[in-house]
Amino acid sequence: MQKHGYIGEFEYVDDHRAGKIVVELNGRLNKCGVISPRFDVGVKEIEGWTARLLPSRQFGYIVLTTSAGIMDHEEARRKNVGGKVLGFFY
Repeated sequence: MQKHGYIGEFEYVDDHRAGKIVVELNGRLNKCGVISPRFDVGVKEIEGWTARLLPSRQFGYIVLTTSAGIMDHEEARRKNVGGKVLGFFY
């Protein structure tokens, strides 16, 4: 999200429990969500998930966890890797 300009800086605050993450919002974020359970997605299925979760093809990102790390759907398509859907934002 930071790479695409949706959030600014963030920091981890230790409160001696689970901890908290404080995020600086840039005002561009309209909606974000978590997908549960985490569905397996192949490279060829990414387009279908994009159409289902995002309002348009040029607007927003789906976050995937892959064997190459956590990335958005465009980077996963470029690297030709699938994974599990974590969430989305636009």
